[in-house]
Amino acid sequence: MCYGLAHSFLLNACMMMKHSHSRIRSLDSAHRGDLVASSLSLAETQKAVFTTRYASEALSVARTADTARQNGRPISALAGLPISIKDLFDTKGEVTLAGSVVLRDRPPAHEDAPVVARLRAAGAALLGKTNMTEFAFSGVGINPHYGTPGNPTDPARIPGGSSSGAAVSVAGGSCVAAIGSDTGGSIRIPAALCGLVGFKPTMRRVPLAGIVPLSPSLDTLGPIAHTVEDCLLIDSVIADAPLQPEGITLAGLRLAVPLDVVLDDVDTQVAHAFSRALSRLSEAGVELIDVPMPMLREAPQINRFSPIEAYAWHQTLLETREDAYDHRVVQRIRQGEHQGLEVLIELRAARADWIRRVGAALAGFDALLMPTVPIVAPHIAPLLASDAAFFEANRLLLRNPSLINLLDGCAISLPCHRSGELPVGLTVAGLAMMDAKLIAIAQAIEDFLQLPSAVIATP
Repeated sequence: MCYGLAHSFLLNACMMMKHSHSRIRSLDSAHRGDLVASSLSLAETQKAVFTTRYASEALSVARTADTARQNGRPISALAGLPISIKDLFDTKGEVTLAGSVVLRDRPPAHEDAPVVARLRAAGAALLGKTNMTEFAFSGVGINPHYGTPGNPTDPARIPGGSSSGAAVSVAGGSCVAAIGSDTGGSIRIPAALCGLVGFKPTMRRVPLAGIVPLSPSLDTLGPIAHTVEDCLLIDSVIADAPLQPEGITLAGLRLAVPLDVVLDDVDTQVAHAFSRALSRLSEAGVELIDVPMPMLREAPQINRFSPIEAYAWHQTLLETREDAYDHRVVQRIRQGEHQGLEVLIELRAARADWIRRVGAALAGFDALLMPTVPIVAPHIAPLLASDAAFFEANRLLLRNPSLINLLDGCAISLPCHRSGELPVGLTVAGLAMMDAKLIAIAQAIEDFLQLPSAVIATP
């Protein structure tokens, strides 16, 4: 199969929403070697998306999967399919850069991060490491060292971050799925802005070993893909135990829509898309309840873990290499400079009480609904030109999704815009360890709304 035909097969498979809830499973009959070869060719054209490509390894893995299938041996759903990993995961023998230049002198990793090892064991063809916000410390996705990948819907707009390259590798068509990290929305933000599905599992379900941390109190690892089922397939590989969601019908579900914070400063496009989604769900028999949740306004004062924990990790590097950092990342890290263990202890106690009160407000509901982010993807140029514009966009992008990290909950972002509109994400969220029920609800919503496909770039 030639490159053009191979990529056409991938493109067509990625548009089969009405025929398959899994873009990954729709590739069952594809020749893995040709798919990966076409994906690598496309990846070479995707500016600032990958920091490293594993061409020979990915092709070898794909051909091994083809040989196994030809010989009648069963292969996993991921075997030989192109998947990307964010540039903060350790891979054996390679320096982990985390979107920075200051870590280049670190020793190579002695072993793969558990998540990477599990993907390899499942036969995934790891296409490469993807670009990201330096040290994962922003929801915007701009990187001054390696460039900023353009949003596939409109390359002049941001992709969202910090898992910027991860989302663009999927929305741009070179990978069927990507693995990202999420400390305050870094999976769900780029998924929302690029028209994809992004799943933040309960953090304790996926091992965090072998990554460059941002905030161990909040860091979570999870997938970005085209469909909920594809996220479930990836999660079943990288998590300690697979989920077993039961089928669910929308009629009779009770879903909470918070009246506080999450709808503040929502732009017109997001408001229209969110309102349409709620109207459709109401027609399907979902009971949508507006719920006062004034405690959400306390979140910014409690959710100060990232700068404190990041400063502890970066302190020595900042003493000698601060000039090599993205200056905007330094500003955020230094917010934790004069806050130590006593402050962390106080914040942990405040967080536990806040989680208890939020849980009480959500008692009796099956899940929570909100816009993933209150704005569509801003243009890149104004954010490069102005720190004020950058930090305001960053604040808005992180505001809603970071609530779920603070809650120690789980959440999934689904596209809810119409074809021809800029992507908008609909978040379905739940309390800790409600992942299986959350996935079941998200699958039912995805099926009913017939959500739009992400833009797939063609060479």
